[in-house]
Amino acid sequence: MNGYTLHGERMTEKSSLPEESFDLMRNDLLLRWQRVLRIAPPTGLGVARRAIFFAMLTWLPIVVWAAINQRLLDDLGNGEPLLRHFGIHVRFLIAIPLFIVAEAMAGKILNRIVNQFSRSGIIGDLQQPAFAAAIARVARFRDSSLPWVAVVGIAWSWAIGAPVHTDSHDLSWAAADAGLGFGGWWLLYVARPIFMVLLFGWIWRIFLIILLFFYIVRLELSLSPAHPDRVGGLGFLEKLPMALFPVTMAISAIVASRWMHDELYHGLKLAELKAPFAVFVVVWCLIVLSPLLMFVPRILAMKREALLEYGALLSQHGRLVQRRWILGENFSSDNATGHDILDAPELGPVVDISAIYDAVKSIRPAPISKSSVMMVIVPILLPMMFVITHEIPLKDLLLKLLNTVV
Repeated sequence: MNGYTLHGERMTEKSSLPEESFDLMRNDLLLRWQRVLRIAPPTGLGVARRAIFFAMLTWLPIVVWAAINQRLLDDLGNGEPLLRHFGIHVRFLIAIPLFIVAEAMAGKILNRIVNQFSRSGIIGDLQQPAFAAAIARVARFRDSSLPWVAVVGIAWSWAIGAPVHTDSHDLSWAAADAGLGFGGWWLLYVARPIFMVLLFGWIWRIFLIILLFFYIVRLELSLSPAHPDRVGGLGFLEKLPMALFPVTMAISAIVASRWMHDELYHGLKLAELKAPFAVFVVVWCLIVLSPLLMFVPRILAMKREALLEYGALLSQHGRLVQRRWILGENFSSDNATGHDILDAPELGPVVDISAIYDAVKSIRPAPISKSSVMMVIVPILLPMMFVITHEIPLKDLLLKLLNTVV
């Protein structure tokens, strides 16, 4: 069945059924564990206190040990001091808090978007039970313990199973006479696993978002071809990448910190980073925008059918206008078809109905705008600016960007 009609008979101003919502964080196992341990409050997310707690738990013991053993600022012949290893500080002081802040932001934005499907009438009354079932199905995955057990298991297996090399560049600051010092062991078996659990946890949550939209796009959606957002009324989805803004920035900061270290201390050139940076941008954009790309077949099908139907309506309207105003025919009052179409206020004069057809022709293939892409590109570029400005002064970089835009 079609997902729309010309006159919108299947559109509803507001569903009479309760609006469905989806809370990305409400009852997942990781949050339940933190509540049991009193790290998170009984209600709510406690974002600020958890961000500070995990940042200090992972970073502070390493820095204190390094300072006591003169490994923070001096190398003592053991390699680079801890202060030069930007990746360690970025992971625990920037990435971990951003992962936790993202929980609140993503939950709020995603809940608003899911509600908008019902509020806009795209999910009508008849589809509400199927819509609720799709949300409940994803919620069961969210509340399942098995994925989080797997996440924690992978993180700890990675930490415990990886061979420990005291001469490793990343651990040279922690080398001691008998192997690694306390700081190195804390990094390997406490700080890094916590970081990896939070990172893998977000990979799982992104999968849940993709799964939710996979179920939604399979429903019978009541799209409006003439909607001014040029995506059938799905324009509200363009804000979805904003939900992952902190996650994107965290991952970009981790990558940038390693590149910055190699650039400053190991002779890495900016030109060598063009290919890996391009791959990173493309891959991450595809991941973040993949829920929106799922709507491409539905929107293109809507556009193809709407062009035929609106084209036929425009032709009929044009013929009637010609008969009345060019040929001078006088329609009788019982000629309901011609009279109704010519006088219908929603069609208006020829210029108005032509504008409707032009709006259908300009339908975009996906609910992705420039702002959607920028919500992915900006958090990637912000940390990368430190890498770029090391070789290209900020003034010259801004002038190049200005010349490109102007």
